[in-house]
Amino acid sequence: MSWNIRRGSREDIDTLVGFQIQMAWETESFGLDQETVTAGATALFDDPSKGHYWVAEGEAGLVGCLLTLPEWSEWRNGQVWWIHSVYVVPEARRQGVFRTMYQHLQKVVENDPSSRGLRLYVDKRNDKAQAVYRSLGMNDEHYALYEWMPSG
Repeated sequence: MSWNIRRGSREDIDTLVGFQIQMAWETESFGLDQETVTAGATALFDDPSKGHYWVAEGEAGLVGCLLTLPEWSEWRNGQVWWIHSVYVVPEARRQGVFRTMYQHLQKVVENDPSSRGLRLYVDKRNDKAQAVYRSLGMNDEHYALYEWMPSG
């Protein structure tokens, strides 16, 4: 199967929100508020400096998405792109959707003199995703992620 990869657009918001709600439930059994996610997705299109959605399209429409967020690296004097919010619809999984999206992003980074690389984080319990990322040449050798989120 061949997938068309493009930047997401405002017309994709409803689908993107649905994908994010489904992804949070599938990976963490976490229920997201649709209104909040819609406002968050809309904010990205209102201010592209926040990041960009990328989508994969097949014959039947959108089958996957991910979000890239910029991080300035003074060590590298350039942007490192964090990959977030990865989702592929169940019927398109194991058909190369994420691989195609990832390879597209690698080309974007390689052709952009201000970009330095790609990073992502993954839930420690998500063994399937970790295996996919390793198969693409990514590694977890350098950093552990710590976070603090205020309640409420």
